[in-house]
Amino acid sequence: MGVYGQDWASYQSPAPDTNGLDFVFVKVTEGMSYINPEWVAQRDHAKAAGLVWGAYAYPHMANDPQAEADFFLAQVNWQPGDLIVLDWEGYDAANSAVSRARQAEYKDAWLRYVKGRMPHLRVGMYANTDYWLNVDQTSYYGDFLWIATAGRAAGDPGIQADWLFHQYSEAGGLDRDYCHLDAAALRAWALGTQPQPEDDMPTPADVWSYSHGDKPDVHQTLANAAAAAAAAQAGVAALSKKVDALTTTGASDAQMQALAASIASNPALSDAIAAKVAANIAARLAN
Repeated sequence: MGVYGQDWASYQSPAPDTNGLDFVFVKVTEGMSYINPEWVAQRDHAKAAGLVWGAYAYPHMANDPQAEADFFLAQVNWQPGDLIVLDWEGYDAANSAVSRARQAEYKDAWLRYVKGRMPHLRVGMYANTDYWLNVDQTSYYGDFLWIATAGRAAGDPGIQADWLFHQYSEAGGLDRDYCHLDAAALRAWALGTQPQPEDDMPTPADVWSYSHGDKPDVHQTLANAAAAAAAAQAGVAALSKKVDALTTTGASDAQMQALAASIASNPALSDAIAAKVAANIAARLAN
C-alpha cells in the first residue's frame, strides 16, 4: 500500500497541516534569482513531522542548466535522505519562447550535472503527461519520475514508464501526491538503503534439529557426547581397579609397563592415579 504527500511553494503557509502525510516536496528556487521565502520553515516543519523531504527547482530553460543547478544546490544544506527534483515544465513566460528541443536538452543536462555533483542523493524529475509524452526525447528522468496528471485516481497516472510519485490533484490550490512505496520502503529508498527484516528467533525444535552439512544435529551430538563420557567413566573404573590391585600386591616390570600404556591412552586417569598414589604414600608414612 502506498503513501500520500504534498508539494508546497510560497502559496502555502510556513507550517501546513501534515496529518496523513509521509512525504513533501518544497519549491526552493526558480531561475537564477528567485528563492521561496518560506522554504526553510516549510522544510523544518516537514522534517519535524517525520516526513521524507524533497526540494525542487523550477527552471528558466533559456539559462545555462549548470548555472541554474548551482544556484539551486547552493541554497540547501543537504542531508542524507533529501530528494532533489527538477520541476520540468515550461508554459510560463520565462519558458514559452524556448524551443521544446532546447527544453528537452536542458532537462537531461540539468539532471546529469546535479547527479554528478550529488551522487549520494536521489535526483529525479517532475513532469506532466504532456511534457513526458510529447516533449521528452530520451525517457531519462534520473533516479525517479514524479508524474502529474489531471482527472485520474491516485496511483493511476496512465503511463507505461516506471513512475515513483504521482501528483493526482490540484484541488483547492494544494498539490496532492501519491507514492506507490510504503512509508518504510520510501524512507529506506531515500536513504539509499533497503529495510532489513528481523530474523525470527529459533524455536526449541529448530535448535535440537539443527545440523550443518555432515555434522549431526544438536540432539545427536549431545547423545554422542553422553555415550563417550559413559565409556570414559567405565574405562576409568576398570583402570582404577588395576591400580588398586598393583599398589596393594606389588607389580612386575611388565605389569608396570602395561599400566603406563593404559594411562597414556587415557589421560583422564591421571587425577585418579595421582590421588591413589598420594593416599598410599600417606598410609605408608603413617606406619
